[in-house]
Parts: sequence; C-alpha cells; structure tokens
Amino acid sequence: MGRGKFKGKPTGHRQFSTPEEMLAGTSTRPRTFRREEAEYEKEHDKEESGEDSEQESDDELDQKRKGTQGLIQIENPNLVKPKNVKARDIDIGKTTELSRREREELEKQRAHERYMRLQEQGKTEQARKDLERLNLIRQQRAEAAKKREEEKAAKEQKKAEARK
Repeated sequence: MGRGKFKGKPTGHRQFSTPEEMLAGTSTRPRTFRREEAEYEKEHDKEESGEDSEQESDDELDQKRKGTQGLIQIENPNLVKPKNVKARDIDIGKTTELSRREREELEKQRAHERYMRLQEQGKTEQARKDLERLNLIRQQRAEAAKKREEEKAAKEQKKAEARK
C-alpha cells in the first residue's frame, strides 16, 4: 500500500483513547498505568483519613527506598527537607538574632542620627566651626552694608554740594 513520498516513523502511529473508550474501560493504555493510578488513589485516600495514616505512610516511604538508601543514614543538609512550622507553634516572644552586617548597619544609622542631633544643637566641632564662619560672614556683610550706606551718603552730599 503506497503512503506517499514520506515514510512514517518506525514507532508507528500513535492512538489516543476517546472519552467513550475510557469510560467503557476498553482503552488501549498500558496496564501499568492503571496500577499506578490505583496506588495513587489509595495513597490519596489514606492521607485524607487522618493523622494516623501519616505515620504509616512515613513507614512505607522508609521501606520503599531503593538500594542501600535504607541501610545508610546520610547527614547531608542539602537532602533534608525544611520543616514546615505552623503558626500556632511559633514562639512570638523569641526575637531573631541579627547578622553582623545588619547589626553594623543599625549601629551606623543610630550613630548618624545621634551626630545629626548634636549637630543641630551646635555641640559638635564641625557645628562650632560652621557657626563661627557664619558669624564672621554676617559681620563682613554688615560692615559691607555700612560701607555702602556711607558711600551712598557721601555721593548724595557731593551732589547736593555740586548743586549749590
């Protein structure tokens, strides 16, 4: 029988089950899949039944380990699953320790705030120097303003004398 120019793949044509075949149970899927599906449903039912089944399922998991995994206990921290802490088990009074970097950052911020408060009050060396400079500049500006007033008054006097 001619198929045309191209041959099909050697794995053959895939066949998918229709919903009607699946309901009727005449599906052509492998029997191992049905077994796995049944096992999954049993495990799922056990999990719903209660906490007692959790202990049993843990024992089953220990028995199902392949090879030497059941014989050797490994202390690899990467393999340990993190424990889920429930909200009711959390100790509210317990404070977490800050890391070195976080502690240093907080100390730095507090020192800066303290310095800025002292700066505003004028108690630091830098603040004193700034205030001295400010007073000096105010004096210079006051002297310059007096000088300008005197010069202005002198010009007005010259103009008044020139008019006479």
